[in-house]
Amino acid sequence: MGHDKLRKFAENETFTCLLQPAADTVLDRSAGPGLHIQNHPIKGHWNGKMFPVAQPIVLELGCGKGDYTIALAERHPEMNFIGVDIKGARLWKGAKYATEKGLRNVAFLRTRIEFITAFFGPDEIAEIWLTFSDPQLRDSENKRLSSPLFLERYRQFLRPGGLVHLKTDSRFLHEYTRAVIAANGLQVLACGTDIYHEEFDPSLSEVTGIQTFYESMFLEMGIPITYLRFTLDHDGPLVSPADFDADYWREAEGPRRSFNHQPNKK
Repeated sequence: MGHDKLRKFAENETFTCLLQPAADTVLDRSAGPGLHIQNHPIKGHWNGKMFPVAQPIVLELGCGKGDYTIALAERHPEMNFIGVDIKGARLWKGAKYATEKGLRNVAFLRTRIEFITAFFGPDEIAEIWLTFSDPQLRDSENKRLSSPLFLERYRQFLRPGGLVHLKTDSRFLHEYTRAVIAANGLQVLACGTDIYHEEFDPSLSEVTGIQTFYESMFLEMGIPITYLRFTLDHDGPLVSPADFDADYWREAEGPRRSFNHQPNKK
């Protein structure tokens, strides 16, 4: 491990806005094989324990260096924001910025998204952002952050009427998510397949007003940026789409992902 990473990890320990729980605090290993989640003490108590002012909470899952989380927080002091990622060296940048700027409405959580239900209680979250998530083109759909498996997890802590935002350069992930939405009768509030070049939609003004480093790079390469905003209000279990043509959309994704696409670096 490089000295710079070690320095960042050491400094991470000093940031009060960064929560880095050990895996043993959220996994019940005595329950046998499989993923057995147990609640972390912060669950249901982010307002009060982490944030001094109780306000609606917004999550960014897979936040990378936290640029998007920070930008949203600076635009909306009336809300609290939490960026979630597993890479401590990435989170260092956002946590350091928030600390130096005295941003009291920003926090970061270092954990795997698979453990997310250990940290948030019912109705605790108002909105979720999925920004440039790995589309998992070849892997099981259960690894995609907009799959029914993950949406079921989010539904455990997203309040009624709460919003999910998906902003991505992957048309595959965009169309897959649209298929999941349709299969479950979820409500789409905004949708765009090329948000910087389509006819201007006022509802997308904030979405286009914040760009990550990789997003700017994708735009320079001529790759369209897509966006979806929807709710998770739904009775009964969420199901996978039966009519999503994964092969077609993999082909449509084209060869551009051969440039070692690493969106979570942002």
